Amino acid sequence: MDRYSPGRRGFLKKMTALGAASLPVVVPALGPRRVYSWADPAANIATAYDPAAKLEIKVSEVEFRRTKAGRMLMARIYQPDGAGPFPTMLDLHGGAWNAKDRHAEEPMDRALAASGVLVVAIDMTLAPEAPYPACIQDANYGVRWLKSKAASWNGDPSKIGVYGSSSGGHVAELLGMRPHDPRYNAIPLPAAPKLDATVAYIATRSPISNTYARFQNAEEKKRDGMVKNNKTFFNPWDTIHESNPQEILERHEQVPLVPLLIMQGALDDNVLPPVQEKFAATYKAAGGKCEFHVFENCEHEWVAKEGPQTDRARAMVKAFIARQLKA
Repeated sequence: MDRYSPGRRGFLKKMTALGAASLPVVVPALGPRRVYSWADPAANIATAYDPAAKLEIKVSEVEFRRTKAGRMLMARIYQPDGAGPFPTMLDLHGGAWNAKDRHAEEPMDRALAASGVLVVAIDMTLAPEAPYPACIQDANYGVRWLKSKAASWNGDPSKIGVYGSSSGGHVAELLGMRPHDPRYNAIPLPAAPKLDATVAYIATRSPISNTYARFQNAEEKKRDGMVKNNKTFFNPWDTIHESNPQEILERHEQVPLVPLLIMQGALDDNVLPPVQEKFAATYKAAGGKCEFHVFENCEHEWVAKEGPQTDRARAMVKAFIARQLKA
């Protein structure tokens, strides 16, 4: 069934006809939308984003893709109530590359969706199933897949953002730096083969921006489980350096540097604040825009608990998204 009323269909036909004639079209108010021109094929027809908005959301799930090991990866969709198109963000979970799934950042995902962002959280291949770069391949595919699907959930596919937590932040940083890497682009998307995995901006919480420094920290603290997680994921071992965002910048690799937000807990003994601060400084020195914020009295996963600092983190991500959409 056509979801538009007869009057609405007539209006759209008229606009299409004018657009075909290359005549500029100014659209009267149809809810909270920006004015746009049908004569400009690159126009961004998007709902104006208000970080303070409080919308109802609908949560649903769809199949994402199946791993080589045969496990079905799922995507969890947090869809704001409204016509949209809404800004769109891909959420990449943490878990030291070895654990967790699409539910890991649900409180943050819900908060962002309620402000008017289509958020899609995906499962990724876990290291025991396949080591690096399998989960980065999932994420790269996820960006392309979301660009092809966002409109069906009233999302705007033209400016995809990424939110990544801990190891998901590591994956997000690699996505931003290497969107065209043939190793990461290994999973084809037959339905939309021309789409690429470029992203517009990245927001992170406790990202593993220096993989080797984090491994050394785990060794020093005798955290056998964390040491094992690293050795399971970085196999062969040299990939811990090859895929290290800090070392990528220090090697002066020619990589794109999209706007980046890093939120770091001051009491984090998993990803150490000085290591994170160094990465932020290196990113900026290389020409990237990086916003680095330390959260006092906060550990590695502080956003898992309600409180003022969690509220601050949610507000910070919303404000960051708003700035990127205006850029």
